[in-house]
Amino acid sequence: MEISKEKLQRSVVVDDGVDFKSCYMQKFRLYESRSRFYMIGRDKNRTFWRVLKIDRSEPSELNIIEDSTVYSEVECCDLLRRLHEGNKSTGGLKFVTTCYGIIGFIKFLEPYYMLLITKRRKIGTICGHTVYAITKSEMIPIPHASVRSKMAYSKDENRYKKLLCSMDLTKDFFYSYSYNIMLSLQKNVSSHNFMGQSLYETLFVWNEFLTRGIRNNLQNTSWTVALVYGFFKQVKLSISGSEFNLIIIARRSRHYAGTRYLKRGVNEKGRVANDVETEQIVFADASDGSPMQISSVVQIRGSIPLFWTQEASPLNIKPDIILSPKDSTFEATRLHFENLTKRYGNPIIILNLIKTREKKPRETILRKGFSVAVRSINQNLRGENRLRFLHWDLNKHSKCSKATNVLAQLGKVAAYALKLTGIFYCPLTPDMRLFQHSYSENNDVIDQSVVEQASINKYNDDKEKEVGNGYCSDNENKDYCVKPKMYQAGVLRTNCIDCLDRTNVAQYAYGLIALGRQLQVLGFTETPYLDLDNPLAKELMTAYESMGDTLAFQYGGSAAHNKIFSERRGQWKAAAQSQELIRTLQRYYNNTYLDVYKQKTINIFLGHFQPQQGKPALWELDSDQYYTVGKHGPDLADGSVRSSIKRSLSDGNILGETDTTIRNLHAPDCQHSSEKPDKQSLLESTSDIFTCGSSICHCRKIYGGMDKDQYCDNDHICYDEHGDAGDCSNFLDVDWLSSSGNSCEEELLERSTSISSDNIVNELVTETSANESGPFLKERQSEEELNKVGKYTNSFEHWVTHGEMLYV
Repeated sequence: MEISKEKLQRSVVVDDGVDFKSCYMQKFRLYESRSRFYMIGRDKNRTFWRVLKIDRSEPSELNIIEDSTVYSEVECCDLLRRLHEGNKSTGGLKFVTTCYGIIGFIKFLEPYYMLLITKRRKIGTICGHTVYAITKSEMIPIPHASVRSKMAYSKDENRYKKLLCSMDLTKDFFYSYSYNIMLSLQKNVSSHNFMGQSLYETLFVWNEFLTRGIRNNLQNTSWTVALVYGFFKQVKLSISGSEFNLIIIARRSRHYAGTRYLKRGVNEKGRVANDVETEQIVFADASDGSPMQISSVVQIRGSIPLFWTQEASPLNIKPDIILSPKDSTFEATRLHFENLTKRYGNPIIILNLIKTREKKPRETILRKGFSVAVRSINQNLRGENRLRFLHWDLNKHSKCSKATNVLAQLGKVAAYALKLTGIFYCPLTPDMRLFQHSYSENNDVIDQSVVEQASINKYNDDKEKEVGNGYCSDNENKDYCVKPKMYQAGVLRTNCIDCLDRTNVAQYAYGLIALGRQLQVLGFTETPYLDLDNPLAKELMTAYESMGDTLAFQYGGSAAHNKIFSERRGQWKAAAQSQELIRTLQRYYNNTYLDVYKQKTINIFLGHFQPQQGKPALWELDSDQYYTVGKHGPDLADGSVRSSIKRSLSDGNILGETDTTIRNLHAPDCQHSSEKPDKQSLLESTSDIFTCGSSICHCRKIYGGMDKDQYCDNDHICYDEHGDAGDCSNFLDVDWLSSSGNSCEEELLERSTSISSDNIVNELVTETSANESGPFLKERQSEEELNKVGKYTNSFEHWVTHGEMLYV
């Protein structure tokens, strides 16, 4: 039943004034006959209907055909009536379910299954584009029961089905029909190369593998939804009587994804574990014909990009950290930062929160290795391409200071980072389209990882000036002024060991500084600073705390440790300590006993393991070596599979390296005088840094004169809704609070009083520089405080220009 070309164009092509969101099919009805499934899809405004046909006669093949005809509602009803009449001899046409999109298709040993969203709920709106979460899903076998073999009902097949169903799609998955939720706002506005299938191939779409078959067959994404896994929260807040919307989005990467002890560090492709992009969006609804103004800021977290691992053990609640010497040239680390540059532009600012001193080396092993890796990479980089690497021992500072002081100090780091990267801001005038989508086949799309904004963001230093120099509408009937666009170039990358607890605190501190800047740009405030005691700071903390708990459950198995947040809320200390203990035990239990099963589920869902008849089953494999047992991998004998080590190293397929794996990558401490050096001896002693017998030495004492120990079986399966370098590097020990360095004495606490947002960047900094022959330290100089207009010291400008490492 073909319709005229004119009618097709009238129904599908989007002209001016038509709601782009209505051009997406958002509701579907599934029917079945003995030989086929028929899925009827329609748009929100019921202006067009499409038909998808899925063959049921093949026991182990997936055959999908899309009817090219666009139907009206009457024509679609007539079609269904005729299909029923034509299939009366085999039972007719039966209604199966209403659904809201296809999650994908999957095959274990024989039949294909179709995963559908059968219930949804609205969780937010971005510029009029609705964002949904799943509240119920179903898995339906494709072949008719009459053509299935015994394999479809085998014990192994049912076990795989049960494993996949343990992936709870009703928790922390979200999607949108009309907004590319897998991309940041800046990419949505500025990129025209992400369309159709290329959107699914981005790193934040978790059902990319499940939808690959139907997308390749139909060459469009009209019937599927792109699921993002992580966190989404939208709240409406107010300031000075004006309301605005705050959205926090966390997107987890599907590359090298998994659980805490089974996915660590980096793999050979430069992908890191627990790679999460956090976006903070602020906007206000337009009124009286004025443009909508919207702003966003992106930051990321991710595991330390080295080859390292920990082996969960029932006998050890804090397993040793094992650092592999495999990648001596740091090629995987280099690939990781090159990928970040492609995604976000330059500069890349690294905030490393792990410990600087331990009685038994654990975190310090990685701290030294990470410093050496960054120093090695920076040797071949110049200017803005150099990595900005900042060590900041959050554990030490939280022991020595109150939560308010810790957050204030982190706020200074955030202010520096925000100054370097800028934020994204875009005025959406009434005659401007934000997202120009159309109902198309999306052929010949370009797949690029990011549209680089580096050239645009050379003007970031002038952004404060631009804020006050907006332009006004030339239309005499429209009285409004808008500011020029701003772009974010570069990103702040924060990590601790697990990128959970400490990382979340630092991300909140950055989010608070960014929120002040966003509100200023949007015209809500005159100053870019928000005090920690501001009610908005408390609302933002609640959102980030919720995000931290969600991500910690996904990766670590318990809610996040929120000691600093608890103190800021004024929670009773004993109650907070009890809560922390419970979370520690909960995380330990999950990591030790449940994560192996959870990892297998993730690998099935993401397609990292694809079952095959005659090959080892997933549960017969002890480690992630089964990545190579899939349909395109080599054959492995049962003996060799079972003999593989039980832990999953971050080395990818380099799993037989247990004999050469090292547990400690540092030389014995260098023997330096325990006396506090004066400024002249400090300068003279720098030549001693490289006199140690190792390229990585422990010369911490020469920096700041710190004392050694001064740290302090149905067919339809439904599931419903209800985780330093050894200081031989070119960075300087900078303490922004005390000239004595790292003291926890009362003098430091007195000087570390609560810092308001107005003077959060008005701190003393010291100067560091380096030449090509090696690092040297300049004499510490006392400098005047920075003024409120944001003028930075020469040391900071040097850090910005040359990418030196700073140590705090």
